[in-house]
Amino acid sequence: MPSCVALASGAAHNCSVPLTRDNHFVPRWYQKGFFEPGRSTLAYLDLDPPSRTLDDGRVITERPLFAAPTKRCFFQTDLYSTFFGRSVDDEIERLLFGTIDTSGAHAVRAFLGDDIAQWHEHFRTLFEYIDIQKIRTPKGLDWLKAQYPALDQNELMMEMQGVRMLHFTIWTEGVREIVSAQDADTKFIVTDHPVTIYNHAVPPTAAMCAYPNDPSITLKASQTIFPLNRDFCLILTNLEYAQDPAAPPLEKRTFARHYRQSMVRTDKFIRTRKLDGNEVRGINLILKARARRHIAAGKEEWLCPEKTVATPWAGLRETLLPPRGELFGFGGEMFARFEDGDVHYQDAFGRTEKEREYLKKESPGRELRAGDPCGCGSGAPYRVCCKTRPLALRPSWSDRSIRERNLLLHRAIVTILGLDQGKDWVAVRRDLTDDQIKEVYFLYESLWPLETDLLALLPKPDGRPRAIYTGSLHPQSIIEFGLGATLYFGELIVQHPFVHAGTVTKKYSPVEHPRTYHMEFLKDVLFFLTVTPLIDAGLINLIPDPCNFDVHLRDQMLHMAEARSAGMSFDPAGDPRLKQLLDLDRERDMLLLPRDAQLRRARKLFPDVDEADLETVMGEIDQHKVDDPLAALQDNLLEGGEGGGQSRFMKLSPNFEMAMYLAQATGAAIVTDSVFRWQEILRASQRRAGAAPARLRGVAHHIANATYLFPFESDAIIDLARNRTPAAYPAIFGGIFRYLSSAAGRAPKPNWEAHVEARIARDHLTIQTRFSRAGIVGTAGRISSVFPPSGIQDNTINRLLLMSSSEHHLPSVPMAFYIERVPDAD
Repeated sequence: MPSCVALASGAAHNCSVPLTRDNHFVPRWYQKGFFEPGRSTLAYLDLDPPSRTLDDGRVITERPLFAAPTKRCFFQTDLYSTFFGRSVDDEIERLLFGTIDTSGAHAVRAFLGDDIAQWHEHFRTLFEYIDIQKIRTPKGLDWLKAQYPALDQNELMMEMQGVRMLHFTIWTEGVREIVSAQDADTKFIVTDHPVTIYNHAVPPTAAMCAYPNDPSITLKASQTIFPLNRDFCLILTNLEYAQDPAAPPLEKRTFARHYRQSMVRTDKFIRTRKLDGNEVRGINLILKARARRHIAAGKEEWLCPEKTVATPWAGLRETLLPPRGELFGFGGEMFARFEDGDVHYQDAFGRTEKEREYLKKESPGRELRAGDPCGCGSGAPYRVCCKTRPLALRPSWSDRSIRERNLLLHRAIVTILGLDQGKDWVAVRRDLTDDQIKEVYFLYESLWPLETDLLALLPKPDGRPRAIYTGSLHPQSIIEFGLGATLYFGELIVQHPFVHAGTVTKKYSPVEHPRTYHMEFLKDVLFFLTVTPLIDAGLINLIPDPCNFDVHLRDQMLHMAEARSAGMSFDPAGDPRLKQLLDLDRERDMLLLPRDAQLRRARKLFPDVDEADLETVMGEIDQHKVDDPLAALQDNLLEGGEGGGQSRFMKLSPNFEMAMYLAQATGAAIVTDSVFRWQEILRASQRRAGAAPARLRGVAHHIANATYLFPFESDAIIDLARNRTPAAYPAIFGGIFRYLSSAAGRAPKPNWEAHVEARIARDHLTIQTRFSRAGIVGTAGRISSVFPPSGIQDNTINRLLLMSSSEHHLPSVPMAFYIERVPDAD
């Protein structure tokens, strides 16, 4: 990521240098490229000229068309200025855009010529310049601002820098063509939003194009148009669409990930086409239609292409499609050998692995019947799953679902460990081999390729009750509250405990050194076997870590977490439940010692005990190991040498950033039973300046003062869910979620809040009484809630979602819950 210009409070400005407050969002050097020979002005058109009322009451409209020099075109006062009290700073204009415009000018000049060496030298610079040019305009900044709940000017400038290079990879991997208007009687125009997106299936009047939006560049038929000057225009086309213009225009291109490493040919540009005047006017029509307010041209008559272009919007694509015979050299497979002997592979879409056909699914090819299993793989009937969801909010139907992959993994583990042959857990632990461990971790990696598009498999914000669980991924912890939480909050999204072998170096890989994962394997598998019945029932959605599939996301998340946690300390002693788990794991580590070492330790601890009693103690220790489902039953797991010792992890996951990311991406609340995580959530939910008053105080009071039973037996939870005994809870919490999601800018509804408060009091007593009469076994807990008036929100999370190409996510998390033991329940 390029470095940002820091915004520091009280930043001093060099008084000898005048402030630059009239910010040209279309650089003056770029505008000059559209001058007619011998001219120094442009014909400048205001598409929405302002009106003013005279003293006598008459309303006049200012002149929309005039000739203007570059100094008067495409600028806005304080567009990039930052403010600290009464101080104004212009560092963004001077330092950031000063550098970008200088290098951008060199790059554009390079591609106006035909020197391939110059193309190679300025390739990256050109696309860096086009990327920031798309964001830096008033329309681009309005679009960026719309991706966040609220940004002040200083925050907007930081986010503008934070999302630089957003389009770079997608653009460079496509088909690149520079068309010429040199022989045409019309030349290209320039607009106040020069980097223009065209999709033949999305006319300017479509909702997808409502200001300040444009069709995403990741859609197959989206093409990017950028006039380099009056005579040349760059057109960028997604490879799949160039190869097959009949491809579904609104489907995402394959592997549409923004931030990643990729290899492309920097010398490959199509430069054979010379357009006629009508074709140029067609492109100008697109440019004008997607402008915000102002356009300019070398001649006045070029400003109204709609007067002569009769081609409908969809038909304009014929001009923009690159010649089919010129596509050789774009895409294809690439192999690169490095000096150390490593070979890098990449397919036409930037993927570094071959596509795994066993993870693909055939489309049903017809509308499913209401009772058919849903095509998304949830296991639910179509009528209650995807039938009422818009296509854009459905999980993928073309890939095996998260649930289906987990069930495949479960069947494999049962077979590999011999559980399907009648082995019990004690026998599994006693007979566990390195090959079994290796095979399970290898299978997990195979089910989750590094190029997985996890967002496509996750549910989207659709109003259905669900929650992200963030807490200890430990089998003894999840049964206390996590399993039963599904009865209260609906679908529970939980992070998978398994380490992905493809994301760690060989030195620490469970596939390369399975023996070191013996203890961790027992913990992960027991966790997985514990939650699998609820996965099958659709109550738990066990997902891999999103960072496994996006290195940029991982790096950004870690950087944000480090910045957020600066000065914070994490003390397990502050969370009694977590401390208890750590103490038990340390006790299991002691049980790994060889028998003779344990005898020596026992003699040291009990010097007055005779040998017969020591043998009795050792027998009790051996029995304790058998009775403890997470204790290893094999010797020599701590032997030295390569592959010796044991890798142990404390997984408090997902972390705060990932919990927020997933909650906004899926339309979920956050649920935690971690004291530490709850403190982080409370800090993030503090009332922002100017926020509306808090809502649902009475509801929060009722929730906090009630006791809830959290069953820990899977069969009982599934039976209760199927019988809809606790159905009122997800309905109530789902209603609260929807109410808070739409609360921004709306007045509170006291009557509705009072109704919810009364309903909670009534239904809670009824349901908990049924639990008691049915003899349901579980943990008694309390639930604390937070309903911030402006939601739980952090700009960095919205930036992560934007970088991840998420197009359907919430601007903030409306609510969160903390589950804890009832005092003295122990």
